[in-house]
Amino acid sequence: MSSNTIYIRVSRNQFRVRNVDSGADATTVASIPFSTQRLLVGQFQAAVDALKQALSQVVKSGFMAPSPQAVMHPLEMIDGGLCEIEDRTLRELAIGAGAAKAVVWLGHELGDAEVKEKLRGK
Repeated sequence: MSSNTIYIRVSRNQFRVRNVDSGADATTVASIPFSTQRLLVGQFQAAVDALKQALSQVVKSGFMAPSPQAVMHPLEMIDGGLCEIEDRTLRELAIGAGAAKAVVWLGHELGDAEVKEKLRGK
């Protein structure tokens, strides 16, 4: 069965999404801003809506298509790391947009193999 392994890079009011399995890429700028002056994701529903739009461009859909598994990678507003609430917000954002599983990554941008490793817990 095919899978939907998704790498989501989060910037202010923008998602860059890559389907690691198919190679499809999409960038979505939120029509309603979800970032605030202090928070990368300060308006949760606006972020969910924008992420759903981005995912619809790269995720295989249909009755038998598996739900995506996502690595969420915040690229901005992460000085000093993420607090528990910010981490949870990113995970729940992915789940709210349709992902079956989500992990959060802080660090360098990941290659396709590294995305799959993060989802396997390595």
